[in-house]
Amino acid sequence: MKKILIKNAQIVNEHTILKGDLLIEGEYIVEIGKSISPKDAQTQIIDAEEKFLIPGVIDEQVHFREPGLTHKADIASESKAAVAGGITSFIEMPNTVPQATTQKLLENKFKIAAKSSYANYSFMFGGTNDNLKELLKTNPKNVAGIKLFLGSSTGNMLVDDEKVLEKIFSSTDMLISVHCEDEATIKKNLATQKSIFGDDIPIELHPKIRSEEACYISSSKAIALAKKTDARLHVFHLSTAKETELFTNKIPLEEKKITAEVCIHHLWFDDTDYEKKGTLIKWNPAVKTKKDQDALWEALLDDRIDVIATDHAPHTIEEKENVYTKAPSGGPLVQHGLVAMLKKHHEGKISIEKIVEKMCHNPAKLFKIEKRGFIKEGYYADLVLVDISSPWTVTKENILYKCGWSPFEGTTFLSKISRTFVNGNLVYNQGRFNDDIKGKRLLFNR
Repeated sequence: MKKILIKNAQIVNEHTILKGDLLIEGEYIVEIGKSISPKDAQTQIIDAEEKFLIPGVIDEQVHFREPGLTHKADIASESKAAVAGGITSFIEMPNTVPQATTQKLLENKFKIAAKSSYANYSFMFGGTNDNLKELLKTNPKNVAGIKLFLGSSTGNMLVDDEKVLEKIFSSTDMLISVHCEDEATIKKNLATQKSIFGDDIPIELHPKIRSEEACYISSSKAIALAKKTDARLHVFHLSTAKETELFTNKIPLEEKKITAEVCIHHLWFDDTDYEKKGTLIKWNPAVKTKKDQDALWEALLDDRIDVIATDHAPHTIEEKENVYTKAPSGGPLVQHGLVAMLKKHHEGKISIEKIVEKMCHNPAKLFKIEKRGFIKEGYYADLVLVDISSPWTVTKENILYKCGWSPFEGTTFLSKISRTFVNGNLVYNQGRFNDDIKGKRLLFNR
């Protein structure tokens, strides 16, 4: 069995930093200590040179576009970018083509990932107005959860029948993740702007169309229904100050029935960035005001918001450069999410320990993922070595996304991902990849 000994690391785990060593045997962490000696001559030794060693990031919301939309991205290309960004596990959304709204179609995505994913993986089952019977077949042990679009849906995935919604909430014990934007409010706002501008609506009006009101109406309804039915609800990508008031920090995460996520782009960009970035930062929900962003940061740091994710959702640059009504929402982020948060650490906004809590520990707790998200003996060796003092600039030449662009192009980050281990395998090593290693299907303690 292969052994890897990482020496002289600053090991970040559960709000502590230990200067020491870590031993990997096969897929697992077997020893953590201040000084560990090699077990035999075959042990590979890696000197961390006092770099930070953190658990692999678990990105709980990505869109890797396979099957059906592979001109934008695919599981191989985006998982490769993910491990280069320190992400060792991801949970992918059901709105592919075809949509993962039957057990057969869901399992097809797992089969694709088993052959092509550099990172560990799970997929969400997609709820619709008419697939409850199929939804209830979802296995809680090996599927991450249920995804419901309560706005901004693709295909037939908008769940807008309130009786169906209540039936789903009351019928499953699985975690239900929701995209919350009120469709009627958005349609009304869009019609108003189209009557003035036609299709070429100024991008600066995006947060007026997909407004605070649209977000709050939907998220507050979902939360009220979860409380009524005692469902396990997780609200994706909060974007407004008003929504943060709906969540609590009065109880530990493990006891929460209602939880929340914030995404990198809502913590990084605000509405003043539309002038420079245009439709490249068109997301649903929209990037909103600096006041909203400040409130998101406050709720993240005081634990009303539980998780940071990317909502990685690539489109081609040609698609993004269309006029407002034809430019799709979403952008690529997995390669740059962790280093973006580390830049916020350099700015004094957030500690490294808090980044690890929100990007590694809490996704594992929230989804009850088996043996991942922490640096503990007996856990899978999903690990990232980070050099926090190694500036580099995002350019077209170093972007790994299949779509070939990034909203961070031209940004200089101050930290660099040095090495990424997935299940004890060194998959990313200072710019080089081990293309022979594939990730594993995530399992859940439910």
